[in-house]
Amino acid sequence: QAQLVESGGGLVQAGGSLRLSCTASGRTVSRSAMGWFRQAPGKEREFVASIGWSGSTTSYADSVKGRSTISRDTSKKTVYLQMNSLKSEDTAVYYCAQRPDLYSAPTYASRDYYYWGRGTQVTVSS
Repeated sequence: QAQLVESGGGLVQAGGSLRLSCTASGRTVSRSAMGWFRQAPGKEREFVASIGWSGSTTSYADSVKGRSTISRDTSKKTVYLQMNSLKSEDTAVYYCAQRPDLYSAPTYASRDYYYWGRGTQVTVSS
């Protein structure tokens, strides 16, 4: 069955870095866009970054642009999110998601994604 598994979250001090990973398996479409979303306590889920099916195109939220990089290894069905200069407001549960359609674009709307991981906690302390 389709499955997305995130890893790499944890506790980090402000200004530090983390690299999140997400691997798709099962019945997921390999050549489709994947994205990262996050949800902080008491907040709605928000877009972080996404990457196209081939890895050539990307999209970032303004809040992380310039200090985050999304990449993927299509052959391994894995997407990464490198986050640098972390801030307290980056604290949230980070979810990996995948669009169901082949050759899909890296959109920023959660409704465009069908498959979701269980999430990985990122906590930034001072």
